[in-house]
Amino acid sequence: MDLQLAGRVYVVTGGTRGLGFATAQHLVAEGAHVVVSGRGADAVSSAVAQLGGPPHAVGVVGDNSSPQVADSLADMAGGTFGRLDGVLISAGGPPPGLTMDISDEQWLAAFGSVFLGAVRIARKSVLLLESGGVIAFVLSSSVKSPLDQLAVSNGLRPGLAMVAKTLADELGPRGIRVLGLLPGRIATSRTEELDARAPGRREQAEATIPLRRYGEPAEFGRVATFLLSPAASYVTGVVVSVDGGALRCL
Repeated sequence: MDLQLAGRVYVVTGGTRGLGFATAQHLVAEGAHVVVSGRGADAVSSAVAQLGGPPHAVGVVGDNSSPQVADSLADMAGGTFGRLDGVLISAGGPPPGLTMDISDEQWLAAFGSVFLGAVRIARKSVLLLESGGVIAFVLSSSVKSPLDQLAVSNGLRPGLAMVAKTLADELGPRGIRVLGLLPGRIATSRTEELDARAPGRREQAEATIPLRRYGEPAEFGRVATFLLSPAASYVTGVVVSVDGGALRCL
């Protein structure tokens, strides 16, 4: 299948590692150009180099919580490639912990990065997107079912999913699609960090997944790339699970 990505331009936040980087790799492999962002200059430089460097990829250093990042990403896409066709908005996971153990400061920091930062980047992207454009939010299976020890994610991700659904209604008449992706247990450094908190956690988790294994970042990246592409032109206003069948709800 031709995904019709040649020459198209995408912003991928959190694109220096994990799910974001895997998606950027597949976008570039299909002929797209990408602007990736990350918190560290070294990580951004390394990701851009691995993606083939200019003209395939360029980078922006910054956290989603920064009010300036949305402008920087839009300016980089427009200034370097002259257009923007879509954006994958991903941020590092919020701190783990129980509801009663998370401080006000941690809640506010997570809100700025996971929720408000994502909304801000989406709003800015809309100014550059034309009919056929797409905004995709990387959410979590916590949108549909709470995850143990991840109170902040359980609180913020469902709200952001509803923002995505609302934005899909608002932008649909302009031909712009909006959707969410719900990764389950994917073998990223974030998942490894969480598993390290409890010995045997991975084995226990795999036993509850119908495919009996964690997903690979590349498996998520392929799904995200398809949904960002014109090949998925009639898919909007939905959340798509990439979790090996772990969620038991429809």
